Amino acid sequence: MHALSLTGTWTALVTPFTADGSAIDWDAYEALVDSQLAGGVSGLVPCGTTGETPTLSEPEQRELVQRTVRRVAGRVPVMAGTGSNSTKKTVEASRAALEAGADAVMVVMPYYNKPSQDGMRAHVEAIAREVGAREVGAPIVLYNIPGRTGVELGVDTLVALLETCPNIIGVKDATGHVLHCQETLRRTGDRASILCGDDPLTVPMMSVGARGVISVTSNLYPSKVAAVTTAALAGRWEEARRAHLALLPVHRAMFVEPNPQPLKAALAARGRMQASVRLPLLPASEATRAVVARVMADYEREAP
Repeated sequence: MHALSLTGTWTALVTPFTADGSAIDWDAYEALVDSQLAGGVSGLVPCGTTGETPTLSEPEQRELVQRTVRRVAGRVPVMAGTGSNSTKKTVEASRAALEAGADAVMVVMPYYNKPSQDGMRAHVEAIAREVGAREVGAPIVLYNIPGRTGVELGVDTLVALLETCPNIIGVKDATGHVLHCQETLRRTGDRASILCGDDPLTVPMMSVGARGVISVTSNLYPSKVAAVTTAALAGRWEEARRAHLALLPVHRAMFVEPNPQPLKAALAARGRMQASVRLPLLPASEATRAVVARVMADYEREAP
């Protein structure tokens, strides 16, 4: 197993589909993984939000993890998204991902159920206990994204979980601001790594102690996003700031429609996969395709 370091740029991989969305386009997926390795990313995250996991079958999820692990061949770690709004299903998915070779699992807070803080704590503790009992030291990264789940894992609850669950090694912070990140770091220090979960906030969050990003945009520009986190981690803040601000219009364009609709349009425009998504998502509109094409052209013309 790869020595896991939660730093730098991790790519939240898209899942390419055939034109009608009925099957995964494995050739396009493996080419995407290869492009990430060539671009110098620090790790890969299959089966996350960007991968349209809610529409993937369990066999598809397992095969995505297996193929990712096989393709990277130990060159970078693989963190599989396994979270759901069912504790039992999350435990089962986490075991399956670890058995398929994942180095870690990423567990999103339960959506739709709207559990209390105590409920979220009990959910995570049960997963950490069950997974840890069967996979010695199996690392868990918590995924806090209230805009999608309807619940936010509070700082107090997170601090408590870090005290009771030694195999929680990090947090993907997609709260949409820097307040949660900096308060967590103030209270817990280096106990767990914080990874930014919102591309436009990468440098702001790293400036207060986040260790990198789980990125959407790096599917498209892996080396450019990796350069931002590399510079920030090395303390070259002016370089990181310039590169980050140059990417900002691209980051924002990736979310003018629900993710990954704009991203798949961008990748399709480069001939790297079909733009197809699975319902209830829809292919990017003509207006969004135009926005994406414009910001890509501007960035590629002017990028440092």
